Amino acid sequence: MTTGNDSHTPPTAAEPQLDPEASVIDVDAASANAKGWAADEEEYSDPFDIGNTKNASHESLKRWREAALVLNASRRFRYTLDLKKEDEKEQRRSMIRAHAQVIRAALLFKLAGQQAIVLGTAVTPPTPNGDYGIGLEELASMSRDHNISALQQYGGVKGLSKMLKTNTETGIVGDDELPQRRNAFGSNTYPTKKGRSFLRFLWEAWQDLTLIILIIAAAASLALGIKTEGLDDGWYDGGSITFAVLLVIFVTATSDYRQSLQFQNLNEEKRNVQVEVIRGGRRDKISIYNIVVGDVIPLKIGDQVPADGILINGHSLAIDESSMTGESKIVHKDQKSPFLMSGCKVADGAGTMLVTGVGINTEWGLLMASISEDTGEETPLQVRLNGVATFIGIVGLTVALSVLIVLLTRFFTGNSKNADGSVQFVRGKTSIGQTVDGAIKIITAAVTIVVVAVPEGLPLAVTLTLACSMKKMMADKALVRRLSACETMGSATTICSDKTGTLTLNQMTVVEAYVGRKQIDPPEDGSQLNTAVSSLLDEGIAQNTAGSVFPSKDGAGIDVSGSPTEKAILHWGVKLGMKFDAVRSESIILHVSPFNSTKKRAGVALRVQTDSQVHLHWKGAAEVILASCSQYMDANGSLQSIDEDNKVFFKDAIETMAAKSLRCVAFAYRTCETDKVPTGEEQLEQWTLPEDDLVLLAIVGIKDPCRPGVKDAVKLCMDAGVKVRMVTGDNLQTAKAIAMECGILSSNADNVEHSIIEGKTFRELSDKEREQVAKRISVMGRSSPSDKLLLVQTLRKLGDVVAVTGDGTNDAPALHEV
Repeated sequence: MTTGNDSHTPPTAAEPQLDPEASVIDVDAASANAKGWAADEEEYSDPFDIGNTKNASHESLKRWREAALVLNASRRFRYTLDLKKEDEKEQRRSMIRAHAQVIRAALLFKLAGQQAIVLGTAVTPPTPNGDYGIGLEELASMSRDHNISALQQYGGVKGLSKMLKTNTETGIVGDDELPQRRNAFGSNTYPTKKGRSFLRFLWEAWQDLTLIILIIAAAASLALGIKTEGLDDGWYDGGSITFAVLLVIFVTATSDYRQSLQFQNLNEEKRNVQVEVIRGGRRDKISIYNIVVGDVIPLKIGDQVPADGILINGHSLAIDESSMTGESKIVHKDQKSPFLMSGCKVADGAGTMLVTGVGINTEWGLLMASISEDTGEETPLQVRLNGVATFIGIVGLTVALSVLIVLLTRFFTGNSKNADGSVQFVRGKTSIGQTVDGAIKIITAAVTIVVVAVPEGLPLAVTLTLACSMKKMMADKALVRRLSACETMGSATTICSDKTGTLTLNQMTVVEAYVGRKQIDPPEDGSQLNTAVSSLLDEGIAQNTAGSVFPSKDGAGIDVSGSPTEKAILHWGVKLGMKFDAVRSESIILHVSPFNSTKKRAGVALRVQTDSQVHLHWKGAAEVILASCSQYMDANGSLQSIDEDNKVFFKDAIETMAAKSLRCVAFAYRTCETDKVPTGEEQLEQWTLPEDDLVLLAIVGIKDPCRPGVKDAVKLCMDAGVKVRMVTGDNLQTAKAIAMECGILSSNADNVEHSIIEGKTFRELSDKEREQVAKRISVMGRSSPSDKLLLVQTLRKLGDVVAVTGDGTNDAPALHEV
């Protein structure tokens, strides 16, 4: 069959070949035929059209037409691709190509990043922020990511301090820049959540199972009473219960609301910590809220890092970052790891930091802004009494339900009778009104059982009792964080108190001094000292300290910063003629071994500019330093050996001063050849300062008087049957003298065996011996934080309710235990 392609001449139809095997139909011809079939019938002539076909019936032509269509269709698509499978293959190829491109891109990024870090070009140059050479975003990003590369590109701490217009030694100069810094970098505050409203406390107060039972009982009693006895007399029971419930709700809500307001104010004061900051070369105490970016802040053991920053210099500085990272691992900070996070604790060492981030721009600020303190806890007493009330309520409900079922069963079965002996309910004879009245009386009896069983006055009594206790303690200047403290304080059987700053004023002054075997009287008379002795003492006092001496603001005198003991020693040094800044400029600090309550001494290694040797200065508890000394320097500057006679003399001097309740501190030094001192920074960090063969320079006695009113308070506790124990880090003689001054030890007759004990002795006892000794202890001297904790744990194990007082970091473990 042929098909014409001339659009003007219709194709001529030939006789169809009915034999399929003899038919050869080209694919293109089939395509053309398909087009012809789809065209207009008036323009094209179909070869299978009945009108143009000879001698063929309609049915046969119809069948052959269907067969031809199938044949042509099958041949037409015989070599056509499977599009679905091709799509799947193409998708797989595209996916493989995409994965390959991702892997290649990741590899290129990694290589480029490594190359950039090596070349120091991975950090975007800092963007100026107003008058400062670096912007807030760059600072926050560097501190958040601990990006040491960025710090190096900015020129390290020195370069960064120049950008922030501050000095790593003297800090910010002048107070005029502070508002500008707050505007540029933010203030050291963060938004806090608003406290709960009074309506919220009301809503929480009524959601108590006992009160809910009483509310239901009141509603039922009110309805049934009015129904049975009328409005005039029927509201008494239900109304009284409702009044009691409302009174409990309002008293509870009011008490909790007032407590919440008080603790909001307390938390504000608690967060408003006073920190030391160096500004204009002076060390000042300021509020933590007043810290700004660019401040230079000294850090020591026990401090909390007040803002994000970078370490300027440090000596064995170790930070506890568990509050931020969740890992209970102490992290050592040095120039390779200089980033400090706000909110972390200084576990060891000392150093200074440059503030780079404050407030909401720190992780600590974001964390504190996202949490709020819950002050709605129930006390143990409330929990126990509410449990009792709930139990009673459940029993009452069970009994009432049982009585209701029994009485209703008896009533409807005709077993209930009136007072005259007649049956109360007879099926078909008793009216509906009489039936309802009888059922209501039975329900009223059941509700009465519930009302009687549930103690509606118990929640009110608990709430009022604890609220009154809290109010009385607040009047005594005792801020109660938890109402359970009111219960615990009333049950205390013993008090373990720290000495320094708790029983005493913590205002130290040097009142006695020995140089060699000579007692300096008065102790600040420097003319009695040889020049060599005076020079070494000045060197040890000025360099082996965490404190500082600087001119006062009015220029009329000097100000001294540091701990009370440090301040007393620095004041003594100034009175001896020490020039603090001049002495410090004459030597360079190589390594510092900071003071802690375990080793009870601090040391420093100095390279003196006028000497080829390195001087090692030690300062600490007198008996500890004396044990490490083999020589002493007399007032004339001569070295003398510490033989047995001299050792007895010094021990007697220490005991004599301690018996007068003086804190004894000794100064010693030794020299070290330069070639024996490590040279590298890492080696210096790991270097342990020699502690033997020291030369004793001086022993001083520092007075810390008792607080006014302590003796009366101790007597009041003793009369009430509460034993007061002193647990201190001072030596036994000093502790004994203060204990007698405070009334903890009334006379020498009290000093029986084990009444006064050293922490080391108590620590080395077996568990059984420790329990036997603990009850008799009145004074524990030379105790470490772990010794205090051990005593508290032992007393609690023996059944005592222990209260602990203290204001130092060495008291923290014992305070946390209770």
